This record gives sequence, C-alpha cells and structure tokens, in this order.
Amino acid sequence: MTTQTHARTQAPTQASTQAPTRPGTTEYATEHTPRLAWSEHAPEVFKAMVRLDAAARQGLDPVLLELVKIRASQLNHCAYCLDMHTKDALAAGESVERIVQLSAWEESRHFYTEKELAAVELTEAVTVLTDGFVPDEVYERAAKQFDERELAQLIAAINVINAWNRFAVTSRMVPGHYTPGQFKGSAT
Repeated sequence: MTTQTHARTQAPTQASTQAPTRPGTTEYATEHTPRLAWSEHAPEVFKAMVRLDAAARQGLDPVLLELVKIRASQLNHCAYCLDMHTKDALAAGESVERIVQLSAWEESRHFYTEKELAAVELTEAVTVLTDGFVPDEVYERAAKQFDERELAQLIAAINVINAWNRFAVTSRMVPGHYTPGQFKGSAT
C-alpha cells in the first residue's frame, strides 16, 4: 500500500457486491465483505503509516518500488495490495509481461535489471523471515546495486508494504475497486 493509495476501507456498496459476469459465462463468486474499516477506527495509526510510507519511498525509482510492492504482496497473499500495485505499476509504464513474470522471477531473470533483481530478492528475504535471517549474500547483492541511502530507503519501503499487507489481509480489504491515482493527496 502507498501513501496516496491506502485510503480508508469502505464497506462495499450494493452495486459493488454484485458478482460481475462475462458474456457467455456464469457469474463470478460473490465478493467478500471487509471485516473492519481499520483506518477509520485507528486514524492516527493510519496517518502515521501514510507518513512512514511517504518517507520510505523517497529517492527510490517508482517502477522498481511497485515491483517490490507487488512481490511482497504476492508472498503475503494480499489481494487488495496486488490489485492496487499492479494497477499503479501499469499506470507508471510497467509492462504486463514483467508483472506476470514477477512471481517466477528466478526463472525469468532476463526480464529484469540486476538492480531490480537485487531488490526483489531482498524483498523476499525480508518478507519471508520464517525462512531464517536475511542471508548475507542477498544483502550483499543489494548493497552492490544500491548506495547506502538507497538501500536504507529500500529496506524501509519493504517493511512498510509488509505492514500495509498485514493491515489489509487482517481486515479483509476488498480488491478490485481501486483505480490508479484514486487517493492522491488524501490522508497526508
């Protein structure tokens, strides 16, 4: 989730709870409802997260940052954030092909720069801490691609998206309704 994009969770409207249909097919499954509009009940926490997110992304390439957010969201099974960040990545000029290949980046390395690969690998190591500590070789590859300030910002950004993922997954935020730029300038 990002500063501009992680605005309040809203209860679905009557229209948004209707299952979409495709011509010649049956209806999709019914959309789930959110458990809690956490940002409305903890507004100071939400505002702090928004500020933290803004601070974390300073100096980082916006497209690389979206790749990091998508990969962390894939690992955390955060559908809300996947919806948001794939749309933001596409709006920022990222290709569908690179977004699709991201879940299998180790077999699709040729789609990414060495800097992007280092960022994605570090994202996985930080996100999946249950596999152990962040390996030295992963950290060292990232340190070769990013100067210390960038690396510190990248680590912060990875941690922020993981926090946003946990808020969204726990409160069951509903994916599918986000449009790029929808929350620009809100809640700052």
